[in-house]
Amino acid sequence: MKRLGKLFRSGPNRGEAAERSNPNPQLSGDENELWRALPRSLDDRSRAQKEKEELDHAISLAQAEDLKKKSGYRSQTEKDDELTRSRQEGLNPPLYPPYAPAPPPYYPNGQQRICGGCKLDIRYGNYLECMGTFFHPQCFCCRSCGRPIVENEFSLSGRDPYHKSCFKELAHPKCEVCHQFIPTNRAGLIEYRCHPFWSQKYCPAHEQDNTSRCCSCERLESWDARYVSLGDGRSQCFECMESAIMDTGDCQTLYHAIRDYFEGMSMQLDQQIPMLLVERQALKEAVVGEKSGLHHMPEIRGLCLLEEQTVTSIIKRPRIRGHQYIGMRTQPQTLTRKCEVTAILVLYGFPRLLTGAILAHELMQGLLHLKGYRNLNPEVEKGICQVLSYMWLESELMPGFKNMPSSSTFTSAASSSSSTFSSKKGGKSKIEHKLGEFFMHQIANDSSPAYGGGFRAANAAVNKYGLRRTLDYIRLTGNFPL
Repeated sequence: MKRLGKLFRSGPNRGEAAERSNPNPQLSGDENELWRALPRSLDDRSRAQKEKEELDHAISLAQAEDLKKKSGYRSQTEKDDELTRSRQEGLNPPLYPPYAPAPPPYYPNGQQRICGGCKLDIRYGNYLECMGTFFHPQCFCCRSCGRPIVENEFSLSGRDPYHKSCFKELAHPKCEVCHQFIPTNRAGLIEYRCHPFWSQKYCPAHEQDNTSRCCSCERLESWDARYVSLGDGRSQCFECMESAIMDTGDCQTLYHAIRDYFEGMSMQLDQQIPMLLVERQALKEAVVGEKSGLHHMPEIRGLCLLEEQTVTSIIKRPRIRGHQYIGMRTQPQTLTRKCEVTAILVLYGFPRLLTGAILAHELMQGLLHLKGYRNLNPEVEKGICQVLSYMWLESELMPGFKNMPSSSTFTSAASSSSSTFSSKKGGKSKIEHKLGEFFMHQIANDSSPAYGGGFRAANAAVNKYGLRRTLDYIRLTGNFPL
């Protein structure tokens, strides 16, 4: 307040008359209290207003003097601007004082917000919260493509966020035939078909739109991998075509290898049974001519012929042009009955392992006729034949595998014979091995009573008693041992 006294003494707002009439201020009582005699000529303004103006002016000068001491000499214009700002701020004080630091961020319950993306503290600005985790907007990214998610809606898988489009690509099944997203049904659910072995997913509509199905592996034709037409209503994929057997001459080596497999299990065929590869129509005609041909699969693949017939066989394999076979040569052949079995007929064009499995089945059926197994019901006859077909496939895929406990020596010899044929052909590729597994799966899971139910009953008996004892029991009783 002493400093205020000095300012009053030199204050620029006093008139000349006031300075002459009373040049010195008067102090009374405490030196902190300042009183000065005011002149009587105050125009029309009240004394209270005048005192307020003097006090404001004195405070402004004091602030200006303090700033001058801190920052040195400044121009009069800067001083005037600062005085103006000071008086305006006195009338409208700001929320925070000028140049004051921003308040620290507020964390509810005393917890910091750590970004789940960059792991840094979220101090200012916008942020997102998802599943109890905070994110900078630029750090909330799709788990699939890695780009920020800026849409209002997104998908979650567990705790991972995805763009809706990315999640659809990731989780929504696509048809493996038309390569489009599988549509929803009327209930809004995704409905599709799936092959039990290959897990091929496809739209239900492809079961009625004439999409080709491979006659060997059952897979549907993809729009970007066309199948080959065999010319008799069948189509086949290129994977099955790699090992396909196309004419009778090509099949003779495989046929004799399977005969050796049977002989290795002491099941010699006393007669030379002719074997022919035929077209689909020729096989159907042969089935019609058979008196006992009442228990065949819906799709007939082979036949053990017991009657004399004239059959058209394939003597020259066709060649591929585009997506179909051309140039096939056939020849009618009259089959005379020289023994109980006239011939074995198999559809042409199947992969080697499927052709061999069919041959094993038909050879076993021929052996039953040659050895005097009469009047067997379909479940017993077809069931034990399917067991031999399954055993041969098993020996091809797992050489040296001893399936029959009671005839292990024979099984070992048969496996060796079959493996020799495979090694001559250069071994089996992964594709052929997978096809063999599928053909075994087909036999084991067949739903028909004769082929499927018969196989499972026969296989259980053979696993329990062995092949030799099971066959002896069938000869005596016509049924499987329990």
